[in-house]
Amino acid sequence: MTIHTHQPTPTRTRSTAEDQRARIVSCAVEAFAHSGYHATPVTQIAEKAEVSPAYVFRLFPGKLGLFVATVNHCYDLVVAALVEGATHATSTDPQAILDAMTIAYVDLIRDRNLIMLQSHAQSSCDVPEIRDAVRHGLASVVRAVARESGAEPAAVQRFIAYGQLCHLIVQAELTDLSDGWADTLTAGIRHNN
Repeated sequence: MTIHTHQPTPTRTRSTAEDQRARIVSCAVEAFAHSGYHATPVTQIAEKAEVSPAYVFRLFPGKLGLFVATVNHCYDLVVAALVEGATHATSTDPQAILDAMTIAYVDLIRDRNLIMLQSHAQSSCDVPEIRDAVRHGLASVVRAVARESGAEPAAVQRFIAYGQLCHLIVQAELTDLSDGWADTLTAGIRHNN
């Protein structure tokens, strides 16, 4: 008579493909933020992620697919931060919720790579797949802001517009200037670098 014993499944030490995709996208944020879509070689991202370029191409449909995944990841982070920020509002008033979302967004973009990546993505909208990713990302942000805040469309539009102005202020380091034109742009904008 043979007795079969169940052997425990060995613990996996290798990352799953999904874990690797997430790690590669994380590395791609910084690379694409600094060089953009056109000037960033996949080899640079693969080296930073400690994988081969062939492995990157196995997980993503080319450099374009990797860039789109990175842009999607960036907008997912924005949506998550805004939704989380809404939970910290001091009241249910739409403006109070928008204010809480603003604080959350300001905290998020302390990582300048995220705003630089968004700028590169927007400047590469001549590539249809990138334009679609930017549109999809903006749609998810606008829908999240409207849903979580309950604000009217005009208030949501102002919120998004001020977010873009905040990008400009941070990227051009306008808060360091004490000049009339810079003061006009930065008046009322809260951001700590």
